[in-house]
Amino acid sequence: MELRYETLRKRAPLAERALLGSLAEHGQQLPIVVVRQQSRFVVIDGYKRVRALKRLARDTVRATDWPMEELEALLLERQLRCAAEDALDQAWLLAELQERFGLSLEELARRFARSKSWVSRRLGLIESLPKSVQEQVRAGELAAHAAMKYLLPLARANAAAAVRLAAAIAPLKLTSRQVGAIYAGWQSGTPRTRELILERPQIYLQAQSTKSPASASPAERWRHDLDALCGIARRARRTLQSGLLQQLLEPERAELEQGFARMRAEVQSLLQRYDLESDHAR
Repeated sequence: MELRYETLRKRAPLAERALLGSLAEHGQQLPIVVVRQQSRFVVIDGYKRVRALKRLARDTVRATDWPMEELEALLLERQLRCAAEDALDQAWLLAELQERFGLSLEELARRFARSKSWVSRRLGLIESLPKSVQEQVRAGELAAHAAMKYLLPLARANAAAAVRLAAAIAPLKLTSRQVGAIYAGWQSGTPRTRELILERPQIYLQAQSTKSPASASPAERWRHDLDALCGIARRARRTLQSGLLQQLLEPERAELEQGFARMRAEVQSLLQRYDLESDHAR
């Protein structure tokens, strides 16, 4: 069998352990999907079952042979599981089809019923995200959502830092929220804070969770809030200047515009209240 598309699938260690136990107890219940290529078979679906059967020292696997071309089988399998795929899954498949079958952007767009710019944006994701980070996502060490939302923007600004940060947090099995907290600390932190995050991300998270502003005076807390607003505004402006809006899909852009409208209303309310309080101090 040819396992040439194994890297297009992310691994889920917990699910694979459960599958291993099921196969050991009940045997293989569902066949894998293959297409025939001369005297060999290319696996289209069923890579988890193949890995589990290998671990059980089985030398055969039940399979169903789809009577179609390899490219058509890949696209059909993708349509069957499209509800469970994310942007990285799409990008990996697009890149594989482009390289193996020589499909142009126009042909890929037609096959996926998308626009050429959608294909280009998806391919741009894996061009920007370091290969080592992609491998950690494939291995199930990093959540795809966390990699796309936090490590990808960091990689576009500082690829080396993104690689180091991914290597530091992968063994910790952090949630996307925790990765977001680390990314926020990196964005707003001093060089020393950033070095601490890269060297000991778990200690940074613990320090953040135990921090309490209760001992600060109201003036100090308000000044801290103003500093935070300034830092966030600067960071958001730089992100816009880098061309963020042109890289978004229409639903993503609509969601951002709603968030921007809420932010604008809150900021205007704050400015109005400050003017009111400063003009009537008594």
